[in-house]
Amino acid sequence: MEKTVTLTCLNNGTEVEVPIGMTLEEAFPLTGLKMKYGPLNARVNNKVEGMHYRIYRPKTVEFLDITSPSGNRAYTRTLFFILCKALHELYDEPTNLPPQGEAPVPAACKRVSVSIDIPVSNGYYVDVQMGRLVTLDDVGLIRKRMQRIVNKALPIHRYEASTDEVVNMFRQTGELSKVKLFSSAGRLNTIYYDIDGYKDYYYGSLLTNTRQVYLFGLEKYHDGLLLRIPSMEHPSELGEMTHQDKMFSIFKEHHRWQDILGIRTIGDLNEAVDRGDSSLLIQVSEALQEKKIAQIAEDIASRKETRIVLIAGPSSSGKTTTCKRLNVQLLTNGIKPVGISLDDYFVNREQTPRDAKGDYDFEHLHSLNLDLLNQQMNALLRGEEVELPKYNFYKGESERSGRKLRLQPGEVLVVEGIHALNPELTAHIPQQQIYRIYASALTTILLDNHNYIPTTDNRLLRRIVRDHKYRGVSAQETIRRWASVRAGENRWIFPFQENADAMFNTAMIFELAVLREQALPLLEEVPEEVQEYAEAYRLRKFLRYIRPIPNNEIPPTSLLREFLGGSSFKY
Repeated sequence: MEKTVTLTCLNNGTEVEVPIGMTLEEAFPLTGLKMKYGPLNARVNNKVEGMHYRIYRPKTVEFLDITSPSGNRAYTRTLFFILCKALHELYDEPTNLPPQGEAPVPAACKRVSVSIDIPVSNGYYVDVQMGRLVTLDDVGLIRKRMQRIVNKALPIHRYEASTDEVVNMFRQTGELSKVKLFSSAGRLNTIYYDIDGYKDYYYGSLLTNTRQVYLFGLEKYHDGLLLRIPSMEHPSELGEMTHQDKMFSIFKEHHRWQDILGIRTIGDLNEAVDRGDSSLLIQVSEALQEKKIAQIAEDIASRKETRIVLIAGPSSSGKTTTCKRLNVQLLTNGIKPVGISLDDYFVNREQTPRDAKGDYDFEHLHSLNLDLLNQQMNALLRGEEVELPKYNFYKGESERSGRKLRLQPGEVLVVEGIHALNPELTAHIPQQQIYRIYASALTTILLDNHNYIPTTDNRLLRRIVRDHKYRGVSAQETIRRWASVRAGENRWIFPFQENADAMFNTAMIFELAVLREQALPLLEEVPEEVQEYAEAYRLRKFLRYIRPIPNNEIPPTSLLREFLGGSSFKY
């Protein structure tokens, strides 16, 4: 008699007996569950696994589709894999004849180098090095080859082998970023994937068959490609392609900084740490960042009409320290900064907008008294004296502060807040007198050439460390709140990024190696029986690829000190 185990499906509350060793993909039909855009992977005992996963013991399973962050990541990684395979077939093997009906590849090269690089314009920028610029003809050929791979419904195989074997395999194929990563990871075994003989590594689960990729887009974007994916909110549509030229430019600027240091991937970073170059990395990274802040201050000083500086950015972007360091640089340019907090312009509690659940929505733009803000800003610009408000958070009321302010010659107002780039915030203030800055941790270092590091992971790790140190909040609670934080950012911050006069990347090349030592113990405290464990486990796995750097050499003015402690600034 065949031995079985119990699988409990959280999606519909069913319990089914499945044969020992059955995969999640094989078990899914037994649950009777229907998913239009899935399942793509599953949360198994609060740990995300791919549909390749085999069941040997009783498990509690929640199947995930493309509308979940984990399912969306699995779909996106699979698209990366298909794109890399298409480029490999088209440009790495020029002696192969094209499939019937396809035109020959123009000016094929000996080997193509692919970097899945920057999340931008609701897609991913792909840097393709082929000895010449990517053309529109190339884009058409690549798109057709990707669709051909999808239509062939090729199985995606998952293998586990000794790390030495995997390192040798990727060394032979010239994937040196993977060789560096695995050689420095200190792991006995490593997972890799295969589509029809083409092998690659991806951090996290993939789909089980290319046919599960039902929608994608590929466009020419600057000097490379833009890979577009379905919208999480509207899975039958591609995410809207937005113009983010300023964002793209700041990413490319950081790549130039990385080239100075010779570090583009975690493997490069680990090698630098092993060589004893940590101090140099910290010194150069901090100097480059300070130079950028100085350039922004000089730009503000050159615009003689500027009287208000607005600074916006998402959670844990380092806005506060950016503001303080900018103030120092403004003083060196003969400008005296005068700080005003948007928090003091909250409306009385009962006037605060409510969200869909009926709770007060304190992140809503209209939780601020826009009329009073615009009235007082204009009065200050006219040289008049105003009494600034003070918000009593305990009572939920706006009060008189007794703080009177008159803007003097040579002074500028510096205002920090999540809504600072929203045009409605300062709709009635002369726009030529406003300078807008967007600050965020835009992670540019890659795990390897085919595995980018989400900028949101960088910020989440910062917040986990900061919330524990300064607010007594556990990693579990920070992770639990993160989805709500992200939803507010998507509504109130990210749509207005391109309104900035200047963008400032607060991420530093070495910082994940420093955050690692602070974050890992906190992530290990998240209990296995809670839903947040899946995210904590994913972050732990990722951080263990990175060599640690102690924080004792980080200067007291460093932006990272806002999260680690030990800053010389007062917060």
